[in-house]
Amino acid sequence: MKKSFILHTTLALIFIFITTGHSFAGKKTDTYIIGVENIKYLPHYTIDGSVYVGFARELFDLFAQYADIHFKYRALPVNRLFSELVEKKIDFKYPDNPRWHIDIKKGKSVVYSDIVEEYIAGAVVLPEKKGFGVEKVKDLGAILGFTPLPFMDFIKAGKMRIHPNQHFDSLLKQAILGRIDAVYLDINVASYQLREILKQPDALVFDPGLPYSKSFFVLSTIKHPELIKVFNQFLADKKLEIHALKTEYFDKIDLSDY
Repeated sequence: MKKSFILHTTLALIFIFITTGHSFAGKKTDTYIIGVENIKYLPHYTIDGSVYVGFARELFDLFAQYADIHFKYRALPVNRLFSELVEKKIDFKYPDNPRWHIDIKKGKSVVYSDIVEEYIAGAVVLPEKKGFGVEKVKDLGAILGFTPLPFMDFIKAGKMRIHPNQHFDSLLKQAILGRIDAVYLDINVASYQLREILKQPDALVFDPGLPYSKSFFVLSTIKHPELIKVFNQFLADKKLEIHALKTEYFDKIDLSDY
């Protein structure tokens, strides 16, 4: 009688485990390549030597544990990543956004995850130039491969020149020295770079009076739409842990203020 009760209990527990498990049964031998940008974009991500680090790395480590899989990271120039995605040379791309490079993606079955991270992309300027208005911005710095969408009408009209650079610290230094009027970037990245890299936290400030945009990062794929579903479930199931990661890495910015 006792043995029978133990057997029935064990079988019941096994059934509960199976029926409440993830819809995707990964194996640690399953390895997927995430294409990432080879730029210093902390606190979101960067390549330290040959190692991918930052908020995104910790997020994907957490997801890999959740899904019982393994990731490798392939760091490439921003523009080349889109070609790698549509040619299926990588399994996933991060970050991505449905609005980015729609010309390259046209006709391709790109699948996007739910939102991973929201952000504000805007212009930082010298404190004494804040509030001067967009007419005073003649030279705008932006990372190579990034499109400063809110400023494109001014650039196309010949009212503003864009200065691309591979390195944010170089762009910020140029703005501090007055060689360019503003730098367009994620304001969390600007804050981090000024504080941690340049050690000049107050040298430049975000000017909400200039054009800016609120946008977001997602994970994308063509090859593995089924795993995007698991990733979306992970974002929901691990909401508290992910929020704790964001609190650790990012400045507290209320996006509803903008």
